[in-house]
Amino acid sequence: MDSLMTAGQAVDSTLLHAELKRFFGFESFRPLQEAIVRDVLADRDVFALLPTGGGKSLCYQLPAVIGAGLTVVVSPLIALMKDQVEALTAAGIAATVLNSSLSSQESWQRMRELDRGRYKLLYVAPERLLLPGFGNDLERWNVARFAIDEAHCISEWGHDFRPEYRRLAELRARFPRAQFIALTATATQRVRGDIIERLALRDPKLYVASFNRPNLTYRVVHKQGAAESLLAWLRKRPGEAGIIYVQTRSAAEKLAERLRAANIPALPYHAGLEAQTRSDHQERFLRDDVRVICATVAFGMGINKSNVRFVVHYDTPKSIEGYYQETGRAGRDGLPAECLLYFSYGDIAKTERFITAIDNPAEQAARRAQLEHITRYAYSNDCRRRDFLGYFGESWEAPSCDACDNCLDPRPTIDATSAAHKFLSCVYRIRAHSGHDVGVMHVIDVLVGAKTEKIARLGHDRLSTFGIGSEFDRRGWRYLADELLRLGLLEQDTERFNVAVLTRSGRQTLSERAPIGIREPALPASKGARKASAPATSPLGAHDERLFQALRALRREIADERDVPAYVVFSDAVLRAMAERAPTTLSGLRAISGVGDRKLEDFGARFLATIAAFAASAAH
Repeated sequence: MDSLMTAGQAVDSTLLHAELKRFFGFESFRPLQEAIVRDVLADRDVFALLPTGGGKSLCYQLPAVIGAGLTVVVSPLIALMKDQVEALTAAGIAATVLNSSLSSQESWQRMRELDRGRYKLLYVAPERLLLPGFGNDLERWNVARFAIDEAHCISEWGHDFRPEYRRLAELRARFPRAQFIALTATATQRVRGDIIERLALRDPKLYVASFNRPNLTYRVVHKQGAAESLLAWLRKRPGEAGIIYVQTRSAAEKLAERLRAANIPALPYHAGLEAQTRSDHQERFLRDDVRVICATVAFGMGINKSNVRFVVHYDTPKSIEGYYQETGRAGRDGLPAECLLYFSYGDIAKTERFITAIDNPAEQAARRAQLEHITRYAYSNDCRRRDFLGYFGESWEAPSCDACDNCLDPRPTIDATSAAHKFLSCVYRIRAHSGHDVGVMHVIDVLVGAKTEKIARLGHDRLSTFGIGSEFDRRGWRYLADELLRLGLLEQDTERFNVAVLTRSGRQTLSERAPIGIREPALPASKGARKASAPATSPLGAHDERLFQALRALRREIADERDVPAYVVFSDAVLRAMAERAPTTLSGLRAISGVGDRKLEDFGARFLATIAAFAASAAH
């Protein structure tokens, strides 16, 4: 494939949009994509933070097609590389992969083709880049740029740190003229800075898109009777594909078995499975052979299955960053999708025990802070979208997002003055007695009269607030504490292991005995799970829905012929657009977003024939 422009050459807008449509089928760019592509084509280092499903891959794939030289994409997972290469090949783009899944013969053949300059993109794992002798190969292949995907893996402050990513900075010394692009879907301000420093990016252009995924609906339910609640929830979504995340391998196995017993096709996925079994289970999910995968967090990074209609966290996640990235695997096609979290304080306690066993104090403090944030998110009565975006430093000004349980089903405010004053008073008296602050759970232990070694050692069993909190159990007090944090009467000092501190407003409220109202708990233990949500309704009418299913059947047939996942042919969003418009000509089909020239040539006639046959049968 010949280059359309030389390195650093100013890109023509007409050419840019023509190639976008030709290879990817899109008439226009998503937010920030065009600016990023232009900077990449201008040979500038770039850091791009775009949400999952926000089109990160196109930011280096389109420049690779248009520009000169080889783009080397560093990716952490074999499945991700395979997925991307299959999609690029279907779009008529010369791409390949070198990884441990290939035989020596396959690797040798691909390296010969790289020597000949056949490919525009090469996908590799970070470990391969640093193998002895591989740098010599790269020098022969005219590398124009390195695209570091899932770049948050390089930061120890990120939720998915991978030590092998640390050495990628060595590439800068070996290839000083090559351009570097760092891409991720989730990174706090601290992680962003760490990525830029570790990769030695040179005067990079920074792009940070909104973290908002408007097509996702977020819900939290109490984990009581969760198995039956989940079964009922899934039965309302027949035919929909989704991921259920659990914390342990055994939980993945048991839950998948229970779902199969209920006639819901499901398979487990975790690191304890044989590599071939794990790969087979993933392939069967990607190809729609099973509709539910029960997985540990080992599953999903970079998986490009566009028609995931739901992500369920059956166990409470350990961080907001991880939860954001995992929920982001739903609705990548832009259609409505749901994110359901089952919250249990027992899950929090298990994670807390794991954190306590960490030797490194700094890491322990970081993990505890992450756990505090996810706990506060689960207990929150505020808009969940606002909570999410606020964590990443982004504001949400609208009074309601209309796409989370707290906005769709708001709870009334209740008077909590007496209990709230007990809590604030306990924080104050502990500080006055000991001269230092303590964590929220220790305050709760004092209120409920717990006879712990720490309480006895510090003399907190002699405080006037010891044992005065009989009206709530620990869960109830924890909820109240989170409400006081939300109201700004308390704050947690993350630099001092998240100790609870009275704010100026909290001290004033306590001294004035001011009334305090909180929202009715979202997760009352006595009431069990809240009612399961109804699935998102289809944007199609009944007639169009039947055509959509016919088009899905054809897509599956073509995918099986080519031995690729169905979404590599076309996404659900493209099929829905076909069902709505029912085009009758190739030009009408090409006008649909997502239909590029190669796919039009390869599949267009068959999809038009299916649409025509459906129209004929409907007319009789």
